[in-house]
Amino acid sequence: MRRIVQFSDVHFGVENEQAVAAALDFTRATPPDLVLITGDITQKGYRREFAAAVEWMRAMPEPVFLVPGNHDVPYWDMVARVFHPWRRFEQMTGHPAVDHEFSIPGLEVRGVNTARGWQARPNWSKGVIDLEQTRRASEELSKAPDGALRILACHHPLIEMIGGPMTGEVKRGNEAAQIMADSGVDLVTTGHVHVPFALPIQLGDKCSYAVGCATLSKRERGTPAGFNVIEWDEDSIHVTAQAWTGSHFEPHRTWNLERRRSARQAAE
Repeated sequence: MRRIVQFSDVHFGVENEQAVAAALDFTRATPPDLVLITGDITQKGYRREFAAAVEWMRAMPEPVFLVPGNHDVPYWDMVARVFHPWRRFEQMTGHPAVDHEFSIPGLEVRGVNTARGWQARPNWSKGVIDLEQTRRASEELSKAPDGALRILACHHPLIEMIGGPMTGEVKRGNEAAQIMADSGVDLVTTGHVHVPFALPIQLGDKCSYAVGCATLSKRERGTPAGFNVIEWDEDSIHVTAQAWTGSHFEPHRTWNLERRRSARQAAE
């Protein structure tokens, strides 16, 4: 099986230092095909927080794919938040905030930015999705060969986890989820709520899945610090949520997801 390790919401500045170090050791012990990080690598967007995050990411086995989260803006700099919210993120991490892409044989990943420096509603932490950006990602993902795993990566869940500790309330999230389902995307990987989950998106052929990731920070919301291990072959996708025990990581929950028939046919 091939393998991705997904991290999210590390929140350097309030990170769980032991868990962060152990997660690095875990990933280096068996390097995956991709290290995928779905936003909120910092707490307040300070330079020192970005520097710590970048040091941690550079110690990871390559390749690393990163999209921004709502905490990755310059939190207290209103001018920067309004006029250039992603300048520091892009300069310090080297990853684009918009239209990020990654491709190797058998795996296609595109990033969409659901976070904003500010917006016309009281809670700026909530998600907003640009449908044109979504369509560009969808178009590129739809071009992947049959059998390739197709992933959209963003910070906020496009569909809500029922019973979760908080919501993403993504503007135009349902429309974006429909676009992804129609284009045959396998996984929409996200963070933000700090709780792991794997749910079928009830659209299209129902073989597109929403996969959420826990946090590696001290800002837990009823679930231990952790991350996801995503493994796949031509028939299925297995998502294992790894949970921090205080001394090490161990499997907490596993979801077995059936792949759509077109992916399996490519291997027959």
